[in-house]
Amino acid sequence: MRNIVSRTFLFTLTALSALAPSFSFAADGFFATGYGPRQRALAGASVADGRDGMAASVNPASIVGLDRQFAFGVAANLAYRGYRTEGLPRLIAAGDVRSGRPWTPIPNSGNIRPIDADSAWSFVTYSNGGINSAYDVRHARPPLGGPFGGGFVGLDLRQAFASVDYARRFHTAIGPITIGLAPTIAVQMLNVQGVKTFAPFSINQWEMSDMGFDWSYGGGFRLGLLWGITDSLRFGFSGSTPMWMSRFYKYSGLLGGQGSFDIPAQLQAGFAYDILPNLTLMADWRHVFYSAVPSLGNSNAPLFVRSLGDSAGINMKDTDSASFAAEWRATPTLALRLGYHYATSSLISRSLNFAVLSPSVNRHHLGGGFNYAITKNSSFDFSVLWAFKNSVSAFEAIPQSAGRPFGGFNPAATINVWAYGGAFSVGYNYKFDQGDDSWFPTHF
Repeated sequence: MRNIVSRTFLFTLTALSALAPSFSFAADGFFATGYGPRQRALAGASVADGRDGMAASVNPASIVGLDRQFAFGVAANLAYRGYRTEGLPRLIAAGDVRSGRPWTPIPNSGNIRPIDADSAWSFVTYSNGGINSAYDVRHARPPLGGPFGGGFVGLDLRQAFASVDYARRFHTAIGPITIGLAPTIAVQMLNVQGVKTFAPFSINQWEMSDMGFDWSYGGGFRLGLLWGITDSLRFGFSGSTPMWMSRFYKYSGLLGGQGSFDIPAQLQAGFAYDILPNLTLMADWRHVFYSAVPSLGNSNAPLFVRSLGDSAGINMKDTDSASFAAEWRATPTLALRLGYHYATSSLISRSLNFAVLSPSVNRHHLGGGFNYAITKNSSFDFSVLWAFKNSVSAFEAIPQSAGRPFGGFNPAATINVWAYGGAFSVGYNYKFDQGDDSWFPTHF
């Protein structure tokens, strides 16, 4: 058993390394709508109905009762984003400015191993993201072009997670209740370019822009609960502490708290109901606590001298989202899935100057996909998740200056940030035969 655990841990770290240079299609700020093709097809509504190897990524309690199995997949994200100005902006380049780099591959992996009828352990690797952009220098903002006059502008935030999960089911008078605990390791990478023109507003102008990638490490805990109210109705709940991360020292003059950038805590709850043995309806709610992280939630409107790297944040607010989905296991070899996701915006509209770096403003999302079993052990997943175009508008914010000691707004200019796009995912699942204790599949 020790050798199996050692190989599993090594595989987890290897998968985490593969995930590190990636970001995922996001809906709720920079939290992904789902991890793996099944969750994306259901638009994130699976906290009370985990069925594949990625189940622990949304609810660590949902792995008990599932077969021994593993899953891996990859998503191709297609994200269009940018901003448009109207009037006479003073701080940001005028025009209809679109970000480049629309395509990104996103891998995921998961493994479930039952211990007995009422307990199991699992490991999963997955990623968050969505705060990214790439603007060229062709726009007219002096002296060097680019949206802020500092040349090419880009922000690339990449987050990867690895969880080792344990869950146990308890039989109670009100029905079976399963509890899962998932210690989680997190890694972040950050690269910010083209904001050196804000150096007068930083506590450290030498470590705020164009420093290349910096790494941040840390972790936290995730907890899950699954309650079988009846044979057909289930309630699921999961929550995570903040992921307490080391600082981005290369960007200590840009991020609040001298480079502090913890990953916010979140809560998710929902129901799953089997209308028929082969037809399940799901409904989920999720809340992400962006405002509790100072470098994310603190205001930057107006921007004061020496506030970057100290008290200024990204001006993000908490998000709430709702997901509704259905899965129809039409035949023993084919399952069809459909989901809808609505998310509130994480941006505070009073200041959108920095939001052009991270235009994650989508509200309405539609997902769909299928699972097809090619043998009794092997199956393939496919999903599409599409975020419909949405935008947020506000007056341009003017930083503190000699003429404006308290900052203010430019009523002659409006900034409108927008985004839309999709995620196309494929995955492979393998279920081991009963009693098969081999590490690798012996047949497919």
